[in-house]
Parts: sequence; C-alpha cells; structure tokens
Amino acid sequence: MSIPAATHGWTGGVVYHAEQAASEIEAAFPNIDVVVRTSSSATAQVSALEDLSASQDLAALVILPFTSEELTGPVQTVKENGTFIAVVDRGLTDPSIQDLYVAGDNIAVGANTAEWLVENLGGEGKIVVLRGIPTVIDDERIQGFTEVMDGTDIEILDIQYANWNQDEAFRLMQDYLAKHPHIDAVWANDDDMLLGVLEAVGESGRTEIKYALGGNGMKDVVEMVMAESAMTPISTPYPPSMIKSAIYMTAAQFMGQAPMRGSFLLDAPLITPENAEQFYFPDSPF
Repeated sequence: MSIPAATHGWTGGVVYHAEQAASEIEAAFPNIDVVVRTSSSATAQVSALEDLSASQDLAALVILPFTSEELTGPVQTVKENGTFIAVVDRGLTDPSIQDLYVAGDNIAVGANTAEWLVENLGGEGKIVVLRGIPTVIDDERIQGFTEVMDGTDIEILDIQYANWNQDEAFRLMQDYLAKHPHIDAVWANDDDMLLGVLEAVGESGRTEIKYALGGNGMKDVVEMVMAESAMTPISTPYPPSMIKSAIYMTAAQFMGQAPMRGSFLLDAPLITPENAEQFYFPDSPF
C-alpha cells in the first residue's frame, strides 16, 4: 500500500484504516504480506513506489495517489511488471491503468452541496469557493458544483486552491474577505479547509455570510450539523475507511478467488440534523 501521510484529518483517517486492514489481513491470511508506505508529498510517493518495486515482488498495489498527474506514470511502470493495481479516491489521469477503483461520488459531493445552496440562497447571491489539491477528485467536485451553479443567478466571486489544508484555507479566506466586501456563502470542498474558513470568518466579524459548507463528514463537522449550526447545517460523507474496502477487495483476488474489477462509487447523500447520527463515529480519528 502506498498512501499519503497523515498531513490533515482525512488522510489521518486513511492511515488509521489502512494500518488496521493490514493487521487484520495478515492475521487472517498468513500467505499475504502487507507493506504500508506513507508519503508526505507526490515526489516522496514516487520514490516510495520505486523502492517498493525494487525491494518487493508486488502481486498487487493499493495506492491513494498524492496527486493524479504526477503518480500516473510511476503507477503505469509498476503495472507493466504484472502487478494488480487498485486505486483509491484520487483516480489516475489514465483510468485504463486501474484494475480496481474505489472512491466516493465526487460529482455528487459537489452537485448535492450546490443544490442545497441554490435552494437556501433563493437562487441568487455571491459566493467564494476553496479547491483542494489538483487531482481528479477535486476536478469532479468542482464540476458537480459549478454545473449546478451555471443555471442560477449565483455568482462565484473567487475560486482558488487551498490544498485541503486548514492553515492555507484560513489564509485564503482572509484574502477573500479582504477582496470581496459582500459574500453570501462559502464552499470549501473539504472539512479540513472548512475549519480554516470558519476561523477566518469568526475573526473577521463579518455578519453577512449565511453559510460556510465543507464536505467529507469529519466528526467535528457532523457535530455542528447535529447541533443545528446556522452557518454549517449540512455536510456530505466521504469516508476515509474506503481504503479498507479497497484493501479487502484486493486481497480477495488472491485468497477468495473473487476477481474484482471495475469502479465502485460510494453515495454522497446530504448529512442533515435528521440523519447525522448515522454518519457520526466519535471514536474515529476523523
């Protein structure tokens, strides 16, 4: 397994579930050795893949790419050695490399959030958007969101990357607040960024911002929804435990004689005060 290091909340959850799955699979299937490598950047992940390929006879690779574009070529090289490739969350720019793809429905994450905003803003207003890291999933979330917004009188004032990072989102939201005298709502397409947004809005004293929304279902944000927060009354799920599902599906290739191929997308229903308890896991690291 090659996954990003726990550089923010969601990837912290990925590391937790990946390590848990590795222990469970090795205990259940002694003939399977699971090697987990975490990387703090795309460059480091490329190096980790090179090391894994040189030191291991890889029957399968489960990878959550740090970025899609930079990891596509290196993963293609691994596949050329006959390795089964399972990609999680951030798809490669060449999907044909992937034998198995497990992810959330990122277009729905963006579209469902946008539809809620359109309804609750009455189809008009001014909003700002924070993007994540340049990846397929970020592109899909933005696609789903903007396709809904294109048919309305809601104006997207600004849309920039904050790299799914709370501190960067805080700084970017400060810039947005300085540049734009009126903002009706904010969409940060990840809950780590949302926390930075909420901090910046709180410090600014601005009162016209009706909604600040994120996504991924972080337990801190689900708690806001459960408490019926006026500014953050909804979220969308995108569980880091999807890495565990991909690992078990990959292991089934070898131990369960259950060839798994294709794409598996998780639903992204709105998390609301009425259903929030279904998405709340207080013992989870995310």
